Amino acid sequence: MSRPGVLGLAGGTALAVVATDLATKTLVRDDLVPGAANDVVGNLLRVVHSENDGVAFGRLSGSPVLVAALVVVAMAALVGYFVTHLDTDAVWLPTGLLVGGAVGNALDRARGGDVTDFVKVPYWPAFNVADIAITLGVLVLLVVVERDARTRERHVKAHGSDDLG
Repeated sequence: MSRPGVLGLAGGTALAVVATDLATKTLVRDDLVPGAANDVVGNLLRVVHSENDGVAFGRLSGSPVLVAALVVVAMAALVGYFVTHLDTDAVWLPTGLLVGGAVGNALDRARGGDVTDFVKVPYWPAFNVADIAITLGVLVLLVVVERDARTRERHVKAHGSDDLG
């Protein structure tokens, strides 16, 4: 796939995640007061209105500078990996998910310092669409990186070089 195509797919995925994330958070903030909850599937799946000023399920709560620094470092590493691996199959998908999730939560944080979480399952902290995208993005990135490493290894065995171009 062409580089513009890869960039377009990553950007489109990120925009879709941001739009979905911000829309769902707005619905929750408009329809539920903080602390309120509605059962969707008994107590197995609930919509709650929870505010979180930390990262990763409330970790680092009360440390906005550290949270911002971690997000910037993680995003710089991801973008660095992405631009140096545009030829890797499907790298656009985890990149779009991760960037979209990070931007969605950052925009929510910029709105009022907190991130709105609203999906609640038993024994797990509340989360949101951006968190889902970030989690899926990490998992897909692991698959993409592993698959790329195996492809390069097979190429080296067959051709004596890892130059796939």
